[in-house]
Amino acid sequence: MLIEIVADFVCPWCYIGKRRLERALAQRPGLRAEVRWLPFQLDPDTPPRGMERTIDLLAKFGSMERIRQVNALLEQTAAAEGLALNPERIRRTPNTLDAHRLLRHADAQGPGVNRAQDLASALQAAFFRDGRDIGDRAELAAIAGETGMDRDAAAAFLNSDADRDALRQSLAAVRQLGIQAVPCFIFNRLYSLSGAQEAGAFLPLLDLAGADGVVASAAG
Repeated sequence: MLIEIVADFVCPWCYIGKRRLERALAQRPGLRAEVRWLPFQLDPDTPPRGMERTIDLLAKFGSMERIRQVNALLEQTAAAEGLALNPERIRRTPNTLDAHRLLRHADAQGPGVNRAQDLASALQAAFFRDGRDIGDRAELAAIAGETGMDRDAAAAFLNSDADRDALRQSLAAVRQLGIQAVPCFIFNRLYSLSGAQEAGAFLPLLDLAGADGVVASAAG
């Protein structure tokens, strides 16, 4: 079964939703699933060097009190899933274009290599748990090295223009599918589930898609 996760690395509900999908898959141990990531940018207009986190959140939520309320809900929800989410450590909101490029670079290493999945998890944890700047190329290369990739090769890739146009095409293709919010989980290109649903919500779709066979992604 092909499961595509449409997500952005600065989306807290994507962080939580991925864990809930993992919990659902654990309840179907006989199911063979190939999980792939499709890129999405919550705010593609974020400056290349990112922006100060408080300024960004104030623009979105309007007040410090509302920010505290949202963060408290997110921390509580993440903790219930066994995830650490530490918003006080996050100093900048990054532009995630290079993070998505790096994930595609990891994915290009070929089938049977789990580097893309390891990297996706590492990028989410680096941002939400550790407050690292995943828009900084040196930081991204360091995270790549921590997952077993060649750090120097990752740095060279990030400092080039490699795959930039292809990534933009993939971002556009995802939008053309009608996806306007994330996370969105697509099963065998036939069924989809939007939002960070509880683990049980995934099970009927896993059962449906499990009988249908795998089809290729249309988003590149």
